Amino acid sequence: MKLEQKEKSILFSETMVPDIFFSEYLSQIPGDYLKLYFYMVFLSKYEKDIKINDVSKKLNLPIKTITDGINYLEENGLIIKKGTGFILVDLQELTLNNLYKPNLTPSKETVEQTSKNKSRAKAIDHINNMYFQGIMGPSWFNDIDLWFKKYNFDEQVMIALFDYCYNRSALHKNYVQTVAEAWGSNHIKTWNDLDAYDQKREKLQTIKRDIAKKLGKRSLTQYEEAYIENWILDFGYDMSVIEIALRKTTSKQNPTFDYINTIISDWHDRNLKTPDEIKSFLEERKKQSKDIKEMKSKVAKANHKQRQYDNLDFLYANVGIEGETDGK
Repeated sequence: MKLEQKEKSILFSETMVPDIFFSEYLSQIPGDYLKLYFYMVFLSKYEKDIKINDVSKKLNLPIKTITDGINYLEENGLIIKKGTGFILVDLQELTLNNLYKPNLTPSKETVEQTSKNKSRAKAIDHINNMYFQGIMGPSWFNDIDLWFKKYNFDEQVMIALFDYCYNRSALHKNYVQTVAEAWGSNHIKTWNDLDAYDQKREKLQTIKRDIAKKLGKRSLTQYEEAYIENWILDFGYDMSVIEIALRKTTSKQNPTFDYINTIISDWHDRNLKTPDEIKSFLEERKKQSKDIKEMKSKVAKANHKQRQYDNLDFLYANVGIEGETDGK
């Protein structure tokens, strides 16, 4: 007995996209690539061949955008290239396989570890309800657990991480991972660590604004900001030191950050740390420069006199010779 289902016309048919797509992938896909993915899902129902030119015309997108979009979808695990075509990945099956990791060894958690897990579970529940309206994708749970282990964040820091990204409308994994990596590299583990880090960043932003104002700039480029961060974070200088370097640019027309960086880097190489040490060094250099100029002036005068003596000797020598000749 063969059972068949009457094929619906396009007017009454629908294209299904699993909810896991909206919770895990939607926020990260660029708009044009999203259009392409949905159209590929639609075409896959009818087992249609994908022709790049036809898709480009249908979606009103350049051919390059279509080819770049296909590469993006393949790199992010949404489609798989096979032969001359593509297979759309079953996102529900993929997520289930990623989540299912059988535990073959019995758990030996201590009471302290159990308490920590309960506290983390509350934090994750708060993140789910506050920032995902209670429908956080399953893979987020694994990622959060990984960040807890990798960076040793406490629960307050983990919540602050999501709050930070949420307030910047960037609650997607790549961005959250980048911020987590930055906090981890700055040894942020507790709320106090995060507070100290925020104060340092705020101080840095204030200094950047002050420098831009003193140099008559409305804004700083990414490279100029990198210079300033190097002076402050790596060299350990504050505005009192940078101010001295800025004053040395007053005699220059359109001083560049390369010029300022050369000055400040030289101070760092000389292990000059405080404004007093730098001022003493500059005074000593000024005195040395003055002494060198005076020495050059004296040498020049001495050379001038010597040339005069040499000229007189030559003159007298000629006169003597002529006198002897006249005597004859």
